[in-house]
Amino acid sequence: MDRRLLRTVGVATAAYGVAVAAWPVVLASPSGLAPGGRVPRDVATCLRPLALRDAACGLAMALAPDDRSLRTATALRIASDLSDALTLTTTLPGRRHRTMALTVSVGWAALSVVGLARTPRRA
Repeated sequence: MDRRLLRTVGVATAAYGVAVAAWPVVLASPSGLAPGGRVPRDVATCLRPLALRDAACGLAMALAPDDRSLRTATALRIASDLSDALTLTTTLPGRRHRTMALTVSVGWAALSVVGLARTPRRA
């Protein structure tokens, strides 16, 4: 397991989650959910809990006190990314937005899988 990679993914995920919770346009715009650059109130209401879930998963990865906790937090992150891929690619408006959501969600899940599978080289 590559702890450094997994903790880096955790920090990045937590930072992104906090950013989206504060400014839903960060996710809404590339997802096609912010017509004219404005995020409708109901869209922001739905995105914030997802963003806070990501922040919590990311913090759990970044701050996990031991390998077992890090594996568990990473498994939750992977499950969240894959569920996002499934949900967003079947519901977002427009093929381009669905393709982007699939690429990003599966990409982050894959990065976490690599972190679990990889054994870092010793210097």
